[in-house]
Amino acid sequence: MKTSAGLRFMLATVGLIAALPAAVHAAPPPPETTVQSFAGRYSTHFRNGLVSGEEYWSDDVVEIVPVGAQAAYIRVSLQFYNGHSCDIWGVGRAEGARLVYRDPNPPPLPTLPHCTLSLSHRGPDLLIEDAENTCKSYCGMRGSLMHQTLPLTSRRPITYMRRLRDSRNYREAMTAWKDRATP
Repeated sequence: MKTSAGLRFMLATVGLIAALPAAVHAAPPPPETTVQSFAGRYSTHFRNGLVSGEEYWSDDVVEIVPVGAQAAYIRVSLQFYNGHSCDIWGVGRAEGARLVYRDPNPPPLPTLPHCTLSLSHRGPDLLIEDAENTCKSYCGMRGSLMHQTLPLTSRRPITYMRRLRDSRNYREAMTAWKDRATP
């Protein structure tokens, strides 16, 4: 039995359309984050100001140093208007496509949620996200860790690893991380 080219095309199209739902459901999950894909120093240099009208230069900096296959030391230092800042550091874990830091210290009031900060690659940026605003205690009055970004193009290797590892922040973070890992 012969079939025309038009009929063969129509049958092939119907077959593709019928297979489409299965192909959509079989799409691979988003790639898992590797801690190495975040490693480095991200920064931006910008003009800042005081309420007096005086202007000055500021730097936002994020440092990410792998400390295990699924863990990384994270330090975020962001500058805001009138000299306010956000400074937070600790060891975060890879969760899906993000690095997530959960503050190991309970808040002073039991009704307050623990600080949870995530970092992810979003388009051309490193996105710093405190979605629930639980990390506000790490910021001055005009500072926030909600929806902050630094350009991925600013990423550089950390060339001062010895100084970083000798810093109080790094030592505190490593002690807290090791204490949590020890039963």
